[in-house]
Amino acid sequence: MRNKLFKKTLIASGLLAASLAATPIMAKVDAGQAAKLGAELTVIGAEKAANADGSIPEYTGGLKDSPACYDGSSFLCNPFPDDKVLFEITAANVDQYKDKLSPGQIAMFTTYPDTYKMPIYQSRRTAALPDSVYDATKINATTTGLAKGGNGLVDYTVRGYPFPIPNEGVEVIWNHIVRYRGESATRITGQATPQVNGAFNVVIFEDEVAFRFGLKDIKPGEDENVLFYFKQKVKSPARLAGNVLLVHETIDQVKEPRKAWIYNAGQRRVRRAPQVAYDGPGTAADGLRTADNFDMYNGTPDRYEWKLVGKKEMYIPYNNYKLDEKGLKYKDIIQPGHINPEYTRHELHRVWVVESKLKPRTRHVYGARTFYIDEDSWQATIIDHYDGRGNMWRVAQAYEMQYYHSKVPWYAMEVLYDLNAKRYLALGLENEEDEGVDFTKKYSKVEYKPAALRQAGVR
Repeated sequence: MRNKLFKKTLIASGLLAASLAATPIMAKVDAGQAAKLGAELTVIGAEKAANADGSIPEYTGGLKDSPACYDGSSFLCNPFPDDKVLFEITAANVDQYKDKLSPGQIAMFTTYPDTYKMPIYQSRRTAALPDSVYDATKINATTTGLAKGGNGLVDYTVRGYPFPIPNEGVEVIWNHIVRYRGESATRITGQATPQVNGAFNVVIFEDEVAFRFGLKDIKPGEDENVLFYFKQKVKSPARLAGNVLLVHETIDQVKEPRKAWIYNAGQRRVRRAPQVAYDGPGTAADGLRTADNFDMYNGTPDRYEWKLVGKKEMYIPYNNYKLDEKGLKYKDIIQPGHINPEYTRHELHRVWVVESKLKPRTRHVYGARTFYIDEDSWQATIIDHYDGRGNMWRVAQAYEMQYYHSKVPWYAMEVLYDLNAKRYLALGLENEEDEGVDFTKKYSKVEYKPAALRQAGVR
């Protein structure tokens, strides 16, 4: 009798556990909280008000229109040419500002005391988005939930931000992962991995990203778990030219893992690429980044435990139009140890702070990461990376800018600094290319089928 009762208890417990595993975590907010969006909060959840001393201004809608200097090209003019450097943070005075810096930022001054600095400018809250994104975010706030331990989204509109009023760290990370980057984006971009002495070569990529809702021929109910399609073709150097990477990025990658394929131009064959995930090697990165370092952070959050620390005021790269200026030479940007700080701009902004720790019995080269995510755009702006022993290893910095002609907050460049190797990877170089980022192209689903890779890889 006792054994039968014990078995029944086990069965009941198993059914309950299965039920809990399949049940979404209630991450959505009620109507009362959602009413704050567009009132004391911006529609996507940032604090509208200025900070106590006004050094972070009130949000008034962002840079919604192109400035008078814009000539209609894919390269953008600097809308703030008269802004002057307020002060510079250097190794000599960094202790005065350490409460507004991350440990990784502080480590940059320790590693490069003679050359690294942060020019600080007036803070300008330029992030602005299309009305369709704001409308979708209002819906998501009261309908979207987390599923399977936070590793997927439930009832998400596949547009807008799922958690404008977050209560958990993983919700903040999801806002970054699915954030608005236009319906599509096309760019010719360079990646440099300079040696310690500053010597470098540039790998040129042709990148395309097409979000599912922006495809010309997508049908209702088709590929509902797909967030976007990504294609990356190597243009140069000649030894890599013609290689193509294709990714179908899924929302719930535990339920349906990311699908990736590589076309090797030398072998003229297409093969699956399961290594394009987690800590798999980054393309042509010389070992300086992992697959999930691309776009600062990408992929499923299932290997980490996430903790929402809160908000802080922090000096972060912002409005980096000077760094993206047409005609600026790559040799003037790429220097030993770090990019040339003369072309960078940093401002004081509020960021969400999220700590992540690798789960037990789970593998990744990064034992922990701390994310600093801009409240106005939900973009990761600084990420400190720690090794398995808890030591600072790499510092990722995103040099943000508002693509005002398309209402897209994105990056002028992202840089991953390896403090141990005293090297870094810079991705987003386009100054010497003919065109900047194009957000206007429309793509069809057929262009992102594996069978189309061979044609895409024609040299």
